[in-house]
Amino acid sequence: MQTTLILIALLSAARLPAQTMNMQEIARALGVECRYCHAGARGSGQPEPKKEIARAMIAMTADLNAKIQLATAKSPDEATRVECATCHHGVAIPRPLPEVIMRTVNEKGGAAAADQYRELRSQFYGGNTYDFTEATLLETASRIVNARHHEDAIILLRMNLEFNPESARTYALIGLAYTRAGDDESAIANLEKSLELDSASGEVRGRLEQLREYRRRRQRQQ
Repeated sequence: MQTTLILIALLSAARLPAQTMNMQEIARALGVECRYCHAGARGSGQPEPKKEIARAMIAMTADLNAKIQLATAKSPDEATRVECATCHHGVAIPRPLPEVIMRTVNEKGGAAAADQYRELRSQFYGGNTYDFTEATLLETASRIVNARHHEDAIILLRMNLEFNPESARTYALIGLAYTRAGDDESAIANLEKSLELDSASGEVRGRLEQLREYRRRRQRQQ
């Protein structure tokens, strides 16, 4: 009996958002126009796969809201609601910024990824679509360094200096990328710049001394 009541409640709650959802609100949440889904001419019978995706997403949203309402035992007015904008934040395909950048690096390289970041930043900065904090970009660049795309990481980090010219962490990460790429001279120059901006960083100081000692040993061996 209880299971039946829960199922009825789920179905009832699921119907309401689907029936009352405003198409203009959906378009705004995805940052698109109506023709994004309604691609075919009326009566043409042309396939419109995005409409099917939209129906599935509406049903999913309704199901989530019904489950939240049941789990919290709150009324529809009191329960926190999931809406299209909860995930999409003004973009049709709501991928996190690191995933967007990593995909472009893998497919087109660091220069294209840097251009993409600038474009996204100019379009969405100040909103809640993407996380443009420096920490997010540095974390992404670190992943790129670890994936051995050293030059791509350096391009992105140089771009970051356009927005954060006094970033000691950026110079330190550029130094690491050059170290991994085997360019000790450039690595030392960037680590020195990082220490100039943040002299308290023991990690950077240690890395710099390691590189200097390594170069001294190599010079003695030559």
